[in-house]
Amino acid sequence: MTAFRNLRRPAAIALLGVASIGLAACGGNSRPRADLAAAQVSTIGVNSYLWRASLEAVSFAPLLQADSNGGVIVTDWYANPSNPGERVKMTIAILDTDLRADALRVAANRQVNQDGSWVDAPVQAATVQKLEDIILTKARELRRQAIAD
Repeated sequence: MTAFRNLRRPAAIALLGVASIGLAACGGNSRPRADLAAAQVSTIGVNSYLWRASLEAVSFAPLLQADSNGGVIVTDWYANPSNPGERVKMTIAILDTDLRADALRVAANRQVNQDGSWVDAPVQAATVQKLEDIILTKARELRRQAIAD
């Protein structure tokens, strides 16, 4: 019985070692190094390419909120100087640490000035889609630049 007890501990250690080697071999990672850097090394809670591209895309408007941990960017009302009777406000939400189209959600509000007061007006779906496309294109470009470096 004591001989069996003396063998149990080395056998358990050997089994643990073999299992950990087996698990280490299963960790195939297909994401490029630059994506890992964006998702894990940065101090923000969302994909850094989407974050930077979003900030750049709405840089023309004043920011009300920019929460990199929550991935939310909210602009203040912006009126184009060439069309002061209309203004827009945008909200961008980045939902993931991966660079994917479904990790980005854009919403816009539009108002028009009618007799001195601002009235809500519909936003064309193509406008929101265009802003999403601009952000995703810029994020992919930033990623390509990071991989090339």
